[in-house]
Amino acid sequence: MPTRIEAHLQPSTAPRPRLAYALRQALAEGYTKTNLRADILAGLVVGIVALPLSMALAIASGVPPQHGIYTAIIAGAVIALLGGSRVQVSGPTAAFVVILAPISAKFGIAGLLIASMIAGVMLLLMGLLRFGRFIQFIPYPVTAGFTAGIAVVISTLQLKDFLGLDLGQLPEHFIEKVAALIGALPTFHWPDLAIGIATLTLLLVWPRITRKIPAPLVALPLTAIAAFLIASINPDLSVATVYSRFDGIPQSAPSLAWPWQFPGPNGESLAFDFSTIRALLVAAFAIAMLGAIESLLSAVVADGMTGYTHEPNSELIAQGVGNIVAPFFGGFAATGAIARTATNIRSGGRSPVSAIVHAAFLLIAVLGLAPLLGYLPMAALAALLLIVAKNMADIKHFAYMIRVAPLSDVTVMLTCFSLTVVFDMVIAVCAGIVLAAILFMRRMAEVSNVKLIGDHHPQLAEPLPKGALLYEINGPLFFGAAQKAMSSLHTVGNGVKLVILDMEDVPAMDATGLVNLQSTIKRLHSDHILIILGGVRPQPMEVLTKARLEQLDSRIGICPTLHEAVTMARFHLALGDDLHQPSPITAAA
Repeated sequence: MPTRIEAHLQPSTAPRPRLAYALRQALAEGYTKTNLRADILAGLVVGIVALPLSMALAIASGVPPQHGIYTAIIAGAVIALLGGSRVQVSGPTAAFVVILAPISAKFGIAGLLIASMIAGVMLLLMGLLRFGRFIQFIPYPVTAGFTAGIAVVISTLQLKDFLGLDLGQLPEHFIEKVAALIGALPTFHWPDLAIGIATLTLLLVWPRITRKIPAPLVALPLTAIAAFLIASINPDLSVATVYSRFDGIPQSAPSLAWPWQFPGPNGESLAFDFSTIRALLVAAFAIAMLGAIESLLSAVVADGMTGYTHEPNSELIAQGVGNIVAPFFGGFAATGAIARTATNIRSGGRSPVSAIVHAAFLLIAVLGLAPLLGYLPMAALAALLLIVAKNMADIKHFAYMIRVAPLSDVTVMLTCFSLTVVFDMVIAVCAGIVLAAILFMRRMAEVSNVKLIGDHHPQLAEPLPKGALLYEINGPLFFGAAQKAMSSLHTVGNGVKLVILDMEDVPAMDATGLVNLQSTIKRLHSDHILIILGGVRPQPMEVLTKARLEQLDSRIGICPTLHEAVTMARFHLALGDDLHQPSPITAAA
């Protein structure tokens, strides 16, 4: 007599997260003096690029420039030591600006640091729960849409300093920002604009001359010297600088302090209590999600450029620890930076040591060059961020996607883009994922179906016995697709005593698919028809076994292959059981 086939759970293949995964790998392969020399040189180049960029990103986020440098020093070193990506460089990134600027405007520096710390806890939990592989399921149109939207917002925020507008704090919402900028256009200061244009031109042209020397290392010092000389000759032509806006940069290393002890809104203290945490939770979640997405995307890009393989869960844990530690030293949200990582790779970086050297260089720079950094023009830093925004937007690729992608994907991308610009990234990502999921369900419903085979099948040597019909189910049975697929089995015609459902092409089934399958079986049973499921694959078999269909209804048979299902059908029809009464049926061995 045939016996039941039991499903077996598949062991999890997700690797166990390990701290310092990338550093361990690099050392285990043999770390030589040549590697160290290459890492030091690469770290110095990345540090040169990161110094003005960290300052500009801090200013764009609404905090003094030294906090950007502190972020790159502390978070950059901690994440490099503990991370899962061999050559990734972490620090403040432009993508965070749209989230961080409203936080600092409403809650001050203290609120920004607390939100970064809460986000760090969330990232740490993501890594410990092994969520690293799930980030890849966020559709590309969603990431492309909100990335381009972020670029537009960043560009808009830089116009104030680039044009030297006489304008106070910008309004909170994008439309209001644009209106305020347009209204302030008559107040533009042409020396600031000239410095901004000169910086922008050098940043665009210099890479065409040579890439051995980073463009910011040439453009920013030259324009700073030019601005200083012009102001010395004619004070009326002076431009806004880091010193005039923030009284310079402290010539000191980041010091340990509680995040909530930093200035709150309008310089007042911020109460660190449950109500503050609750008010910052949504923003912290946005920081964590964007940090996870950007760091893992950057790690994937680094893998493609180097041939190494990163460990996503270890990277998330490192990002979490870095974002927890950095706020205690005045640093805010950090993540893997694609531009700095690519610079590191092109400069010869071979291990996390290069990112640690980059952090050490920034520490030395703030200790030795802080007075000079104060002379950097605000318009020059704004020009630097305009280049960053341009690279983020990738206008050519965005236009290419609009031209060649399916209409549904274009709709998702443009929706995320518009919502990011008009509202914020959290709304954009949530709406984009929901819209993408709905479109995905529609696509799956289109490919999932049930087809009548009749009494012949290519895999069967002989026709089915009289009174039996074979239906083939194609595609996954899950929400959005199951009901459409199973609707073909409402009626099967007269004279049919037994129906075989071939499930060899059903890779997966969820609770919705199970309920729809049970409803179909119930309808067929009302017509006194026996059901046999054949070719059931491991995941659907697991679902069916947990549902105990055979134990609850003996008129159901479950078989791992189609041949065994046909054997069961012949066995049952040969017995001529009364189909009006339940009869004991067991699956074939």
